[in-house]
Amino acid sequence: MWIVGIKRARCLEFIYIAPLVSRPGKYIRVWLEQFNMAASFQLLWHMLILLLVISIQEARSETSVNSTYADLVPILTQRCVICHTGAVAPAGLRLDGYEAIMHGSAKGPVVKAGDPSASELIRRIKGTSQPRMPMTGPPFLSDKEIAMFENWVASSMPKGDVASTAATKSVTPRPARGEPLTYQHVAPILATRCAKCHTDNGLMGPAPEGYRLTSYEFTLSSADRLRVVPGKPNASELIRRIRGQARPRMPFDGPPYLTNDEIRLIEDWIAQGARDAAGNVASISTGAAVRLHGILGSGWQLDGLELVVTRRTRIDKAPAPGDYVQVRGYVDETGRVRVERLRRR
Repeated sequence: MWIVGIKRARCLEFIYIAPLVSRPGKYIRVWLEQFNMAASFQLLWHMLILLLVISIQEARSETSVNSTYADLVPILTQRCVICHTGAVAPAGLRLDGYEAIMHGSAKGPVVKAGDPSASELIRRIKGTSQPRMPMTGPPFLSDKEIAMFENWVASSMPKGDVASTAATKSVTPRPARGEPLTYQHVAPILATRCAKCHTDNGLMGPAPEGYRLTSYEFTLSSADRLRVVPGKPNASELIRRIRGQARPRMPFDGPPYLTNDEIRLIEDWIAQGARDAAGNVASISTGAAVRLHGILGSGWQLDGLELVVTRRTRIDKAPAPGDYVQVRGYVDETGRVRVERLRRR
């Protein structure tokens, strides 16, 4: 940013141009004697063009500085390593060290020296490949942060000074007292324990039953049936699976299964309306199909969940209290499960 001024002193006219926040002591000064105003402004115009060229060159020189892994560590720590670390890192991709990134995922390298567009890491953070990362987005990485990763790959991934920097797993943030739970709080659990299978081309091939857990929209999708009923944890198939009320219990690679604290966190998130990352409460998909499993109790209850059973409900295999049953139905406008078919399994 520059200040341009014209001053007169003792019949002398001069133009000076000085940097506002540039390097101290560096300036350009042009002394003009007995110039008329027309000549002065003409010179001023040329000087402004010169300064514009200098500014562009300085901007280019700043962006031409190669990023290093050490420069990326703060971004990785804040946005990526919460999931991509340790033995349970999604797709086996660890982002908690330079060598780990160079090793890549279970499917191969994720960065290709000198070629950002062919590097899966870059494609994921840009959204060229789906699902876009980080999975807790939006917000995703900023354009400036993405440019740093692209620059790093384009310059053959220099390591930089990592003696005092390391990407370490940060603790999953919990909301402060009185603050709502959002998708950002549960996404790391889903990413590390569920998305390894429930994604396109996961460990089991296509996502089981087409249900993906790689984004907020997919998690709440009602494409074939609803697994998360906002405000109703007990009516949500996702909760019943991770509790073990429905078989098989999830995650499929358990034990160990989710901890009690992790289950409670997801329960509370749904109970508070399954808010998105911005804190917006999800609406109930009225009429969406549901499929639940559990132990039938007296009075048409499923593990304590009250079911709406009518004369139109089809009941097969004479289920009795204590039996493990399957319930098919839909969600009404209040979030209650209206049963269309109930059968003993």
